[in-house]
Amino acid sequence: MLNVPSQSFPGPSSQQRVASGGRSKVPLKQGRSLMDWIRMTKSGKDLTGLKGRLIEVTEEELKKHNKKDDCWICIRGFVYNVSPYMEYHPGGEDELMRAAGSDGTDLFDQVHRWVNYESMLKECLVGRMAVKPAVPKGLLSKTQVTDTLTKEGLNSPSYDWFQTDSSVTIVIYTKQKDISLDSVIVDHQGDSFRAETIIKDYSYLVHIALSHEVEEDFSVRVVENVGKIEIILKKKEHTSWKCLGLPLERHNLLTPKKDAGLYYRKCQLVSKEDVTHDTKLFCLMLPPCTHLQVPIGQHVYLKVTITGTEIVKPYTPVSYSLLSEFQKPVPPNNKYIYFLIKIYPAGLLTPKLDHLQIGDFVSVSGPEGNFKKSKLQELEDLFLVAAGTGFTPMVKILNYALSNVLSLRKLKLMFFNKTEDDIIWRSQLEKLACKDKRFDVEYILSAPTSEWNGKQGQISPALLSEFLKRSVENSRVLLCICGPTPFTEQGIELLHDLCFSKEEIYSFTA
Repeated sequence: MLNVPSQSFPGPSSQQRVASGGRSKVPLKQGRSLMDWIRMTKSGKDLTGLKGRLIEVTEEELKKHNKKDDCWICIRGFVYNVSPYMEYHPGGEDELMRAAGSDGTDLFDQVHRWVNYESMLKECLVGRMAVKPAVPKGLLSKTQVTDTLTKEGLNSPSYDWFQTDSSVTIVIYTKQKDISLDSVIVDHQGDSFRAETIIKDYSYLVHIALSHEVEEDFSVRVVENVGKIEIILKKKEHTSWKCLGLPLERHNLLTPKKDAGLYYRKCQLVSKEDVTHDTKLFCLMLPPCTHLQVPIGQHVYLKVTITGTEIVKPYTPVSYSLLSEFQKPVPPNNKYIYFLIKIYPAGLLTPKLDHLQIGDFVSVSGPEGNFKKSKLQELEDLFLVAAGTGFTPMVKILNYALSNVLSLRKLKLMFFNKTEDDIIWRSQLEKLACKDKRFDVEYILSAPTSEWNGKQGQISPALLSEFLKRSVENSRVLLCICGPTPFTEQGIELLHDLCFSKEEIYSFTA
């Protein structure tokens, strides 16, 4: 019997990474949108050519199906007939044909690891490969863990536990000095306790079915100078535990983060506020048994189900406000998470988010991305170049730099929009500029009214060269850029032309 993959998203080892420049998209014909594809998969049409049968596919058989009108691709051991999907693929037919008749897993991971292929291509499933890999990808044995970490100058993590009459403390020894509260993610549901610790480019998991019940609330502490994490649980009954519990999937394993997959928890919508005519500030509340702090410059995924298909998109959490006097009191364990989201009336996901009612739930993943807070340390000049909602990754960076980077001389934001009405948090940005003389903001509009007296146009060498003036010669500088893919790609080229090095530029994918 073949094991048909579930409609969960993403797959066991599926996640998206932020990459410089993003992914090129190909204009699709009318009637070839994602929603059109979803309708096609629900039409009952035979998309495999096998009339509902599932088969085991040999390598020899797979190689035969390597043409546009007969294209099979293997992803993680499962084979799909992607010919019907060709015209609906945002990356174009050529991208799919690169993996025609072969195992496209690595190519898939490089380009669009986040894509919900199990759900999107469920009706295109031909079957699975006849030979299974002997060892699941991403799982490392204790010996492999030690060898891998030794090569990278790291120590192997471990965990222990101890108890009192009223509490149980789980201790994770990372043996790293750069561990902080946002390095650990804790989810406790029923008897399942899950603590994921991010160590460099690896994920270390403590995953246990607890032997006894505990209260919902718990606390997390980090001793940064030794990299020790303490998770303190409160017992429901003051009895002695003979053991912590039974190990669950991937317990006590270190996995390369790119193979670890994403874990989702359901978060409740508690407020939704208009920011501009088409952008809203969503406030979600984390479950009571969750500890999750998204690091600066990183994003999470929001997942909703639309006509039976799970749709996922990355969003960067923001602060509630740029101004401290406007901030709401921070609840214990940072239980709120905020998103600035632009609503596209003809879009697939954002109208669904816009129609959510207070009290509804949205699935939120753990954090993803490779931006490190250390990039901001000892900076003298920080330049932020954003277009539209490309401003969102800049919010926490801006707040953190002004509050914590003592060496900072100048922080400038160049903010591209179509009209004045599109400028997110304009009044807050201007109040912040008045409050902190190190900060300056410049707006550039591409479709201004006749009353607009500021700068206008698209990103260009002239605009950038005037904007990117260092506070002192050869100052330590970082340039962050985010916007639509063409904007970001062009901006990076222009920044290189202006003699800024690769190390001085960081791009986010919008």
